[in-house]
Amino acid sequence: MKTKDSINPWWWIPTLYFAEGIPYFIVNNISVIMFTNMGMSKGEMAWYTSLLYLPWVIKPLWSPFVDIIRTKRWWIMAMQVIMSVAFSMVAFTLPHPSAEVIATGAADVSLFAVTLVLFWITAFASATHDIAADGFYMLALEPGDQSLFVGIRSTFYRLSSIFGQGVLVVIAGILERSTGDIPQAWSTTLLVSAVIFAAVTIWHTFRLPKPAADSSRLGSGKAEAKQIFIEFGRTFVTFFRKKHVWIAMAFMLLYRLPEAFLVKMMNPFLLDATAKGGLGLSTETVGVVYGTVGVAALTAGGILGGIAASKWGLKKSLWPMALSLTLPCLSFVFLASYQPDNLLLISSCVALDQFGYGFGFTAYMLYLIYFSDGEFKTAHYSLCTAFMALSMMLPGMVAGYLQEALGYVWFFGFVMVCCLVTVLVTLMLKVDPEYGKK
Repeated sequence: MKTKDSINPWWWIPTLYFAEGIPYFIVNNISVIMFTNMGMSKGEMAWYTSLLYLPWVIKPLWSPFVDIIRTKRWWIMAMQVIMSVAFSMVAFTLPHPSAEVIATGAADVSLFAVTLVLFWITAFASATHDIAADGFYMLALEPGDQSLFVGIRSTFYRLSSIFGQGVLVVIAGILERSTGDIPQAWSTTLLVSAVIFAAVTIWHTFRLPKPAADSSRLGSGKAEAKQIFIEFGRTFVTFFRKKHVWIAMAFMLLYRLPEAFLVKMMNPFLLDATAKGGLGLSTETVGVVYGTVGVAALTAGGILGGIAASKWGLKKSLWPMALSLTLPCLSFVFLASYQPDNLLLISSCVALDQFGYGFGFTAYMLYLIYFSDGEFKTAHYSLCTAFMALSMMLPGMVAGYLQEALGYVWFFGFVMVCCLVTVLVTLMLKVDPEYGKK
């Protein structure tokens, strides 16, 4: 409930959701480009960066503790401080392999042990921050304001994606080219990230409100804490007793299988020299092509997907969206086969794939909401998002090894075969024909 001294949501919602996105994109997306450019092999790069998804997979296991211990505001501020320090430490401890080691494309992964540990800490802090921020949003705003600002929070999360995957990558690329020192370029870029994130943290220290409803549940005594643990157990039991749960789990894990393989190797493909089967783009060009044009197309696809789903409903949306998610993957078979150097053509292919993914992903998200409906709606949705993260993590872990074994042309051909899996799980799905219609 608002009070007289409530802080206007415009002062903190945009920055809170911008801050929610930055660490996610640095850990899961920028790390792919950074480790590739610093000479880590494709197999090890894909394996270790995919493992960084794990905190988002298992975050439902500790989300009740964010409710039980301290306030949501305390968790937000604590996690932002941890992430600011972690980014700074990554910047100052990033290894500096020689140009010769980088050129081999087989730098020893032990060189990056400290970096990976710090990224793991960041990942756990970021996943915890997500839990606290989403809970705080509901506590700090009245229902009417929650509806009003839901689009604002999504917009600034998307802007963090463009900043993280576009602006920061372009900065790193310019520094790589101007200094000729790849490790130093990424150290500087990560230091810039740390300074910006620290500034946002300081801003939230003064601008994040302190709603009366945001309180620790431990204050009510041990009995309530015990009851929370009991209810926590019930959320798992009731989830796995839902009708068609095994079909639902198969859909959650396999619907995005082609994109899960493709997205992990997309940036390495764009960066790799033509002699290695890639397109030989510079780092800053990849920041523009994938991090800006691609993200804009992804956002546009998501918006149009939402409009279409509200008109057609989930059931009628499934097939157009499944095909939208799968068929544009052919653009990478084309790019790998012909290796064009026309930047407009390359950008168009990336935009087509990302637009199709954004449009097709709408059906997936709508189904998660549909399946989560019931007594434990919030907890079950959290479990569904855990399966969503797992669906990207597991294929990503082996994507690099597959690419090294097959080469880019056959790897993207394998991605097209995976499209049949998307078709199969879509065919199996059971959905209320009226669900999702406006």
